[in-house]
Order: sequence, then structure tokens, then C-alpha cells
Amino acid sequence: MSPERQWWLRIPAVLISPRAVFVALRDDSEAEVEARAEPVLALILLAGIGGVLVTSTASELLDDVEFDGLLVAVWALIAGGIYGFAGYFIVGGAVYLAARGLGGLGDYRRARHLVAFAAVPLALSLLLVWPPRIALLGSDVFRRGGEDERGLGEAFHALDIAFGLWALSLLLVGVRAVHGWGWWRSLGVVGLVALFLAAFAYLPSVI
Repeated sequence: MSPERQWWLRIPAVLISPRAVFVALRDDSEAEVEARAEPVLALILLAGIGGVLVTSTASELLDDVEFDGLLVAVWALIAGGIYGFAGYFIVGGAVYLAARGLGGLGDYRRARHLVAFAAVPLALSLLLVWPPRIALLGSDVFRRGGEDERGLGEAFHALDIAFGLWALSLLLVGVRAVHGWGWWRSLGVVGLVALFLAAFAYLPSVI
């Protein structure tokens, strides 16, 4: 089996046996890095779209009369790509710096790849949660005050949180597996990353 095919198969595998997938990231040879480039790219895009669709901006798109379903799809693709790549580099950088601060080895690229595979639940939510969400709630998903803010909509919001926590738990497992650390040290990295991201999100309101 080719290395490229192995990395594509590791995308679903990370949901079942995450430690083995993250341990494989220790191999920083150029052949392995190139083999996982396309899977990482796909994950960044899908996770980015899944992430941007749960923002407050997405929930108000159809309040603008100039938007229709096609424009929402185009917006999700473009904004999701930007959102995904920004998260890939920013969160990857935070993981790298936090791990280095706690004595970890490995480079920035490996930290980014770790983040990409930890984001598999976000990509999965796009494929599993959004089709039934749109089928059941229709355009209300992208309007303020629609059915998505009550009953069934709240259940879907709970699923969004669950998939996000799943991704966070995979990040914890990934840090532990890649560095060969214990749980507490790994949790320290995730905690530092969370603090950094909270500060980063709060910064615009201060400025």
C-alpha cells in the first residue's frame, strides 16, 4: 500500500485508534510529509467549512436579501477555506509554542499536521450533521429567530459542541502520543493553547 493511501485511511482511523495515527506523525521524513499533504489539505478545508457554518455570521446570512442558497454555499466554501487555513496556522503555532515551552521537540509543521488530524470530528460534522440539519430546518439555519433557535435546533447546537469537544480530546491524545508524554503534561499544552486562543479572540474587543 502506498504511503499516500495509508494517510487517507488514517483519517477515519483517527476516530477509532487515534494514538496509532498520531504516533505516525513522528516520522518527519520528506516522503511521509509529502504523502500526508493532500489528506491534511482536505481536512483543513472540510473542518474550516464545518467551523465557519456554526458562527453567528453564518446564522444571519439569509437575513440579507441579496443572499440566496447558492451564495450561501459559495460563502461557506470561501470563508471555510480562509477559516480553516487560519486555524491551521494559528492553532498549529499555539500547539508548537506551548509544547516547546514544556520541553517538547518537533517542528512547527508537525504541530500543524497534528492539529489537522485532531480536527477530523469538525470535518465529520460537516458530512453527518449539516445534511439532516438543512433537510429538517431548511433556510432557518441561516436566519435569525428561525426554528434553528428552538427545539430541534438546540439539539443540533448541542451536537456542534459535542463534535468540538471531540476534536479537543483528539488534540490532547495527539499531543500525548506525538511527544510520548503523560496526561498532565499534555493537558498543560492544551490548556496553554486554550488560553492563547481565548486571548486572541478577546484582543479585537480591547483594541
